[in-house]
Amino acid sequence: MAGTVFDKPEYFTNRESSWLKFNARVLGEARDKENPPMERLKFLSITASNLDEFFMIRVASLKDMVHAKYTKKDISGMTAQEQLDMISKEAHELVKQQYSTYNRSLLPLMKQCSLEVVTEHEKLTKKQAEAADRYFEENVYPVLTPMAMDSSRPFPLIRNKALNIGALISRKDEKGQKSKTEFATVQVPSVLPRIVRLPDNADGTKCVILLEELIERNIDQLFSNYHVVCAHPYRIMRNADLTIDEDDASDLLKEIQKQLKKRQWGEVIRLEIEDRMDPKLLKILKQELDVKSDDIYKINGPLDLTFLMKLYGIEGLEAYKQKPWQPQPVPGMKELARPSQVRSGAEDADHSENNGRKGEAEDIFTQIRNGDIFLHHPYMTFDPVVQFVKQAAVDPDVLAIKQTLYRVSGNSPIVIALAQAAENGKQVSVLVELKARFDEENNINWAQMLEKAGCHVIYGLVGLKTHCKITLVVRREEDGIRRYVHLGTGNYNDSTAKQYTDCGIMTCQEAIGEDATAVFNMLSGYSEPKHWNRLALAPIWMRDRFLYLIRREAQHARNGLPARIIAKMNSLCDKEVIEALYEASAAGVQIDLIVRGICCLKTGIPGVSETIHVRSIVGTFLEHARICYFLNDEDEEFYMESADWMPRNLDKRVEILFPVEDPAIREKVRHILQVQLDDNVKAQVLQPDGHYERIDRRGKELICAQETFCEEALRAAQEAKKANEEANDPVKTRRFVPAQPEEE
Repeated sequence: MAGTVFDKPEYFTNRESSWLKFNARVLGEARDKENPPMERLKFLSITASNLDEFFMIRVASLKDMVHAKYTKKDISGMTAQEQLDMISKEAHELVKQQYSTYNRSLLPLMKQCSLEVVTEHEKLTKKQAEAADRYFEENVYPVLTPMAMDSSRPFPLIRNKALNIGALISRKDEKGQKSKTEFATVQVPSVLPRIVRLPDNADGTKCVILLEELIERNIDQLFSNYHVVCAHPYRIMRNADLTIDEDDASDLLKEIQKQLKKRQWGEVIRLEIEDRMDPKLLKILKQELDVKSDDIYKINGPLDLTFLMKLYGIEGLEAYKQKPWQPQPVPGMKELARPSQVRSGAEDADHSENNGRKGEAEDIFTQIRNGDIFLHHPYMTFDPVVQFVKQAAVDPDVLAIKQTLYRVSGNSPIVIALAQAAENGKQVSVLVELKARFDEENNINWAQMLEKAGCHVIYGLVGLKTHCKITLVVRREEDGIRRYVHLGTGNYNDSTAKQYTDCGIMTCQEAIGEDATAVFNMLSGYSEPKHWNRLALAPIWMRDRFLYLIRREAQHARNGLPARIIAKMNSLCDKEVIEALYEASAAGVQIDLIVRGICCLKTGIPGVSETIHVRSIVGTFLEHARICYFLNDEDEEFYMESADWMPRNLDKRVEILFPVEDPAIREKVRHILQVQLDDNVKAQVLQPDGHYERIDRRGKELICAQETFCEEALRAAQEAKKANEEANDPVKTRRFVPAQPEEE
């Protein structure tokens, strides 16, 4: 190993290329014939949504670098311009595959599912045509605003991501002769459903038409006295990466509100057009929007495939979908008392002596005192986390609640409970991260509502995003103040908790409680403690902690001791961490990485990464949990964290790493990692040449990690229900009295 250099550019994969490969894996689920038809539709919609965000943020950032003449190369040795050239080539190919999948596979498949999407309005039946035209006249026409461009009217503002129809029109004179052509455009209104139901076909097939198709069908009505030469849909993507000078911003809230408005004016970085668009119309759009040829995507089908998610929601197609998953109760947890059932401190102490009574609801604090609680979403319900905050809000013995919020749902029960807690006189401190991308406006609204309710709201830290997931409840009890803590890998979002796989722990360990207090003191008052007990924070020393743990395994391997690393995360692109993993691999450490998305590490490099194996799992749920395991000469260590191994997480965000110390929970976490390593249905393995390959499962037992966890959660719930029923059965619980011998 002496003299080995691990930082050569050829040892790393470009981040953007790796992300495009991830989206291709999502597209693979849309192409997978083993998935139910409507689920394939949903995956195709997700690829479109992913690509939109990728362009608005990542591509936009690279274009900013090019404009600024930034020439520094990335870890794979590529300049910003080289990356843009690569992205253009790979993204065009990805879009081509998207529409090949839609046109050749999914459209015919939908017809088999008794659902037809009308692609040519001319082929409507008489009944359907009448219904379509009536809908247009009554619902669409009054909303539309056609805009022309001439000497007195400049080219209009075209909004980011909005669907539009561009047209070339010519005025008719009194003799009906046409004049020179002019440009006009109309925005497809986002306030109306994009999917319009029409009368069913004669065979009972459900029939729908897209809103833009209806507008094109009736576009002559928008330009009376004009002849419509041609009309084609188009859509643009703008730079949506907010640039905020936090040091100069006197009011971060107002600055972000101002920047949000600018998103509609950002540079156009992508133009999608119908592939049959008239060249003259395209020339006008290209010139007015200042778009280069490489940034124009000619689409063979409907623009913006995210509409497929709405199509997925049409009722009556359940037979062609995967059966919806219902999160199950947390194993070992008793039924939670509702907030109205919460007792006072004295009652609670008395209740704890009798908490073995069968079938009785129990408050969350009693259950946490009985032992740490492990949560695995969405297999287990998110309800304990919601009830944790709800019960704290009304419990007379709770003195304070402190929580970080990164992304929350639109009608968040947790935020409502925090507001109620403040109204009940409790000390409530909430850090609302205003810079959570694309949730800025939602978070601003919640922050203002919480402030009005009397909460102390912190708007993040200058120069950092607060991405950690932590809740602290301070409670007065008979033996003094006790701190209850929830730590998680995912957001406090009751909606995404049903779709994202995440882990969390609820505990009242004193050491973790002290650390949690230190975290919030640091966030609210910049007071960094002199030492930490159990938690490791980014950007303070989480990076150093990970590097130490990886290098310790490498040293064990050099000393001939057992050494292994297993790490599960969303993305891996930190150069220093990857170099440490290469060093460990060169020393002989067996390394298994479960990386859902971006992975800039390369496997199979002789003498560098021969013992590293990387797999990605893309399935029904979005893999989101972050878990680490270090064998440590058989003195095993397990960790969970809010951070991926990325520079932004380790250096530019407030993140938390927490140990898993409870023996029973450690075994559950070990099981999660092992099942994911055994997955041969949804897992794809990274090959040395950079592509991902499905596992050859011929002759093997099929193991799908997500299905396994669902089955285990159902089985645990059924066993708990059966045990509870037996415990409450008066016949089965009757005390056995042995028969007395008869008197002689």
